[in-house]
Amino acid sequence: MILESQAKTSALYMNPNRKVAVLDYNKKYVTDIFSLLDSSELAQVVTDFLAEQGHSESDNDFNNVTADQYVQTIQKVLLDQKNAYDNYSRTDILASIEKLYSFYRSFLRISVLNKEGNDAANTFISLDNNFNDLVLQLYRTVEEKLQGFPNHTYRQVNAGTSAAALIKKHDVKLPAQYDALKDIPFLNTLMLRPPMMITTPSNKRKGVFSAVDYNPVDHFNAYQDQEWFCYPAKIGESLAFIYFHRDYFAAGISLANLFEVASADEVKNKKPDLVLLFGLKHTEGEVSHYHHDAENNIWVGEVPYNDDTTYFGYMKKMCLTLHNLHMIYQNSLPIHGSMVRIKFSNGKEKSVVFFGDSGAGKSESIEALQEVADDKIISIETIFDDMGSFTLKDGELYAQGTEIGAFVRLDDLSSAVAFNNMDRGIYLNPDQKNARVIIPANTYANVVAPHHVDMWVYANNYDNEIGIHRFDDKAAAKKTFVDGRRNALGTTDEVGMSTTFFANPFGPVQEPERTQPVIDEVFDWFFNHDTYIGEIYTHLGNDKSKNSLQESAKALLDQLMNS
Repeated sequence: MILESQAKTSALYMNPNRKVAVLDYNKKYVTDIFSLLDSSELAQVVTDFLAEQGHSESDNDFNNVTADQYVQTIQKVLLDQKNAYDNYSRTDILASIEKLYSFYRSFLRISVLNKEGNDAANTFISLDNNFNDLVLQLYRTVEEKLQGFPNHTYRQVNAGTSAAALIKKHDVKLPAQYDALKDIPFLNTLMLRPPMMITTPSNKRKGVFSAVDYNPVDHFNAYQDQEWFCYPAKIGESLAFIYFHRDYFAAGISLANLFEVASADEVKNKKPDLVLLFGLKHTEGEVSHYHHDAENNIWVGEVPYNDDTTYFGYMKKMCLTLHNLHMIYQNSLPIHGSMVRIKFSNGKEKSVVFFGDSGAGKSESIEALQEVADDKIISIETIFDDMGSFTLKDGELYAQGTEIGAFVRLDDLSSAVAFNNMDRGIYLNPDQKNARVIIPANTYANVVAPHHVDMWVYANNYDNEIGIHRFDDKAAAKKTFVDGRRNALGTTDEVGMSTTFFANPFGPVQEPERTQPVIDEVFDWFFNHDTYIGEIYTHLGNDKSKNSLQESAKALLDQLMNS
């Protein structure tokens, strides 16, 4: 089946260094195992596989053949030709086929389809399902012929692709300076096949993002057709066009569990608030920057193409930096923290914001609260997991979130969260330190709705006290929050005691003078309305005592239930 006239170029793009593969169904789509086996795309996979085997110490002679010989042998096996085994044993061929199958599945495999019409979404899902079935059929048929008997256990893995994307080109309201971006296709509809396991060369973020006086879009050059894609994201109430190089599909597709995809109607003829160029071949100093296009009121970010920036934290935090700067310029206060709404068995309901930089103990405090509560807590709903904002409007203060998902260290997952969401997660470097998972947490409508704040606590991971402490003095409270002290745990490139302005290196650090007046207004409002402003002692930065954190959580539980 050919969806369009087949291009001479391969329908499959593979980058073995980044373990990324992109399959374009518009260029070629096969419907039977013999067409798949005879395709240049499968030959490409075999070629890359044999190249990798050539760098390893393999005693399997079948791994030393050419790609043509490899494919021809498989064809003979399928056709039950006796000469299939003249040069190589069934055992060697089967062992190599198993390695080939694992090699292909080790890639993040994304299929893309550009199709119009009301049935486009159903079509691309159906096509992708059929392709996955086809790859599985080819593998199983060859496997069972080689081993001489049918399998007794079948595993329905995602044999063909990890995810699929329906892509479209949209007319958007970008200034002429941004014309280089106009032909880049948007990810319109996505289908993920979770749980997804993704490995990247980097697993830690370094430094903060700095401002530049040039517009990064002037450095942009799309070298090939469909080398770049755009994820249109709703980050809070900001509209973001996140352009990424295809070698960063791991980060681009993972956004689906973190930020709501903007619909075609929300994108067409719209000017974005934020533009991110992720994977530029060169940036100034080979580091990440942002720029405020004041004339068009667009915040523009650039992230260079290198191994360091493959860590998803770069994607997430640059998106949030741009969004937070946009919020600051609208007199909203970005909050680096987690907000939960808790329903108690005594009928009370409280909304609490846990505040602090990475590793301070925000999520750990919530988990400890669950552990000590027994049946006193009916439910805990996550409003935002990492970043939100406080806004003063018409004399009232409310909180909003930015993300529909959570980017969580695997070690921090509570049992309830893990077992409810683990099958929907995107797992990043699960075998390494700082292993992470991105899991959906809430609906976009609820995340951006205005939420009342009953308590705001700083996650203090450095003092030895146990329990919680309420600030009676506004100046002392403000100093603690603004100083942003923490004992860094190595989740970034920082180690030891550090300070970060307002505990938020993603916006406030870049614009402290603009942020400080908004901080002052927020603290004035909270103290004027007798809102609980305090700190919880988490002990994560000193003795890491779980018992101490649980005692602190008990004090917090008592305050919430009985105040």
